[in-house]
Amino acid sequence: MKTVSIFGVTGSIGQSTVKVLNQHKNLFAVDAITAGANVESLAKLAIQLNAKYAVIADASKFETLKSLLAGHNIELDCGEDGLIRAATRKVDISMAAIVGYAGLKAALTSLKYAKRIALANKECLVAAGALFMAEAKKYNCQILPVDSEHSAMFQCLEGNNKSQLEKILLTASGGPFRTHSMGEMQHITPAQALNHPNWDMGAKITIDSATLMNKGNEFIEAFHLFPVTADQIQVVVHKQSIIHSMVQYHDGSILAQLGTHEMGTAISYALGYPDRLTLDFERLDLFKIARLDFEKADEKRFKCLYLAKQSVQMGGMCGAVLNAANELAVAAFLAEKISFLAIADICEQTINIAQSKNIIGNATSLDDICATDHQARQIANSLI
Repeated sequence: MKTVSIFGVTGSIGQSTVKVLNQHKNLFAVDAITAGANVESLAKLAIQLNAKYAVIADASKFETLKSLLAGHNIELDCGEDGLIRAATRKVDISMAAIVGYAGLKAALTSLKYAKRIALANKECLVAAGALFMAEAKKYNCQILPVDSEHSAMFQCLEGNNKSQLEKILLTASGGPFRTHSMGEMQHITPAQALNHPNWDMGAKITIDSATLMNKGNEFIEAFHLFPVTADQIQVVVHKQSIIHSMVQYHDGSILAQLGTHEMGTAISYALGYPDRLTLDFERLDLFKIARLDFEKADEKRFKCLYLAKQSVQMGGMCGAVLNAANELAVAAFLAEKISFLAIADICEQTINIAQSKNIIGNATSLDDICATDHQARQIANSLI
């Protein structure tokens, strides 16, 4: 049996991971699980999964966790230090599913102790891509992407000569405002932006999908995960989200991976690789889908995608600056402090100011990234 730790077990990816594990209890044993503040769900899952170690990041909920799990032989911990201690436990697979910058330190730590990282946390590569991949290589830790798009790329590259890769076609649903004008987008409310047409996700990722920052993040991730330059990644709007991504080779052949909107497929591939696990999920019905549509991504209306591409070209810690600014801008939008279009404006202005202050250099350690993240958040806060 393979041992698995799940960081962010109560989130959407964490819950989907639990569904997969419950279908294969004979193959996996759960070691550590963590949650941010949802202490009741964490306690229930700790019992259900027979976990050995449970961590609540919100230290104020620790006493509640102890009460809920009294009498169970489960080691308990809390806070950021607790997350790091959980990451130092030796396991076969660590599912990195904590949303946001908060998941970066634990995932970086896991590289030293886990044989494989099933990577769902975008910030690991967006904010610290070069450092993260270098550390993975240093500790011989295998990285398997859990994003449906990057899982699709990985699957389409398997068994093929990667030196013959011509380009990656990264698909995007286009979000709920794919056909909106700039004028219409100026008045978008948080409630409207949270209504994604295809995916059921947390609030932060749903807003990122509406601004196409999520696709920008995936652009940055693909750049770090695969042997391509920025010019070899093309974003294709595909509103049905049936083709999860494609790769094109030197002979003109395009390989695509298709599937339903169920995240279990990508998760199970990362857990079971190189084997494919049998899953009791809905199958794709091509006759029901009937057609597939494709459009070019509009980087003028969706400036976040343009900024993500620029951050790759700029290099250094530009991704960390962009990520910090976006996290604060999205929170401000959800709190109705700024407009929908202001999210991209704040990100752009934060990058410009950070560049003028020479704080976008190369990272040699997590401390460098933390310092840049802190400065970028100060800049973004002042703009908000």
